[in-house]
Amino acid sequence: MSHTLPEAEIIKRESNYLRGTIAEGLDDKATGAIADSDNKLTKFHGAYQQDDRDRRDERRRQRLEPLHMFMVRLRLPGGVLTPEQWLGLDQIADDCANHTLRLTTRQTFQFHGVYKHRMRPLMRALNALGLDTRGACGDVNRNVVSNVNPHRSRVHADIHRYSVAISKRLKWRSNAYAEIWLGDERVEARGEDEEEEPFYGHFYLPRKFKIALAVPPENDADVLSNDIALIAIVEDDELVGFNVGVGGGMGMTYGNEATHPRLADVAGFVPADQVVDACEAIAAIQRDHGCRTERTHARFKYTIADHGVEWFLERFAEYHGAPMAPVRDYVFTHNGDRFGWVEGDNGNQHLTLSIRSGRVQDTDALRLRTALREIARVHTGEFRVTCNQNLIIANVSPEKKAEIQTLVDHYGLDDGSRSTPLARNAMSCVAFPTCALAMAESERYLPSLTNRLDTLMAGHGLADTPINVRVTGCPNGCARPYLAEIGLTGKTLGKYNLFLGGDERGERMNRLYRENIDEATILDILDPMLGRFAAEREDGEGFGDFLIRSGLVDAERSPEVFHRAYSV
Repeated sequence: MSHTLPEAEIIKRESNYLRGTIAEGLDDKATGAIADSDNKLTKFHGAYQQDDRDRRDERRRQRLEPLHMFMVRLRLPGGVLTPEQWLGLDQIADDCANHTLRLTTRQTFQFHGVYKHRMRPLMRALNALGLDTRGACGDVNRNVVSNVNPHRSRVHADIHRYSVAISKRLKWRSNAYAEIWLGDERVEARGEDEEEEPFYGHFYLPRKFKIALAVPPENDADVLSNDIALIAIVEDDELVGFNVGVGGGMGMTYGNEATHPRLADVAGFVPADQVVDACEAIAAIQRDHGCRTERTHARFKYTIADHGVEWFLERFAEYHGAPMAPVRDYVFTHNGDRFGWVEGDNGNQHLTLSIRSGRVQDTDALRLRTALREIARVHTGEFRVTCNQNLIIANVSPEKKAEIQTLVDHYGLDDGSRSTPLARNAMSCVAFPTCALAMAESERYLPSLTNRLDTLMAGHGLADTPINVRVTGCPNGCARPYLAEIGLTGKTLGKYNLFLGGDERGERMNRLYRENIDEATILDILDPMLGRFAAEREDGEGFGDFLIRSGLVDAERSPEVFHRAYSV
């Protein structure tokens, strides 16, 4: 492994606490882009420079630069916002972006198609709503996600409060954000970590860092896929603390067997009133001990894999000032959302809507953006984004329920009754045309894929059976494909790697079954498997569990299996 610092580390350290020359690049009207070094820094500010890949060839023929634009992601811990904030985001989509909103698998919003000259107006409009994008991307703690468990309103409120507190504690603090985007007077950096970044210092973290909170038996946050997994322990309807998992993460690189997805190891228990301090201590361990010489080895999952859980527990006691207690008992039963109306223990109602791939837009077939705007105008509770790209109209007062249901019916929104179990549980990343990393289609491909899978399912009498399907355009795993019962990761246009054998609880990763295959081959593989599942499954058995029990897929989960096809 190289001991030379990679470019990304040097750029961070020399960035003047994430200022770089971003401000100057935004003012440069000669190009729609910013400098490559600044592009690495804008990630910390919640934005990725992209271009319209559908138009690359056309613009190349016209001798024009690529159609540069930005994706902008919000920091929204726990995925909660007010109706007024929803209406503000909806307006920003028209004023500054491509007239759509996108709900992400990390419980927040992304704007797409934001041209450079609209970046500052967008950031200022967000600030006016009390929102920001600080740390939504970059080598820092990302958006803190949490269980959406509305029928346990009291615990749910506690979980959200901790999500916000953790996010606030681990937010980067340099004044660069206000200077670049909000017009604050630029101050010369003092050159002192204690002043600018008391936690992160001038070098920040080795790579991105993700934290999730879940309340068993629900695991809709796929908590074990995170660097820190906080599993709530509830006794007598009181949140007493959290089991703490460490070292989860989804991404990998094709052909590099040193990279692999990993589930977090559940290491111990901390009382609820210590959890914010505990998260800071764990992030500090990764700050100080994570690999900085090889970015493909820089995630916390590799730090844990290299050193082990016992090493981690020793470091935790040292950094936190107290050891973890033993793990408490818990059980997960599912990792999907529950659709339709649910009554909370406070008497309010919560409506979960299925939003395909999280894309909120108006089409000829479905005026979804208009519908949600109309709901926001009458709603007196809040909106909650789920980690599965769906949306909860939350805390609806009993007297408002009928009015909101009328709008749902009028616009034909999907409360789970208008789609199949397979389609409403399916997830995808954005991929083409905007993501620079995409190798194959994902969001645009998902509807036709689920339609074909539904046809297969119906042919075997499985139309009402939920199966977890996730598609990504590359191996980075933004839609958490490695936890799916059926997972596809893009290899090249029209071809995917097929992963099989995850479970419906988010506790077992799948494994590579075949690689670089087209849709016809995928369907040919799945058809007989679904036939056997229909004939041989046990009561309540999920598809992934059946594949393992029947021997159709090997249960081995060593890191190497993510690069070695099981079916040859």
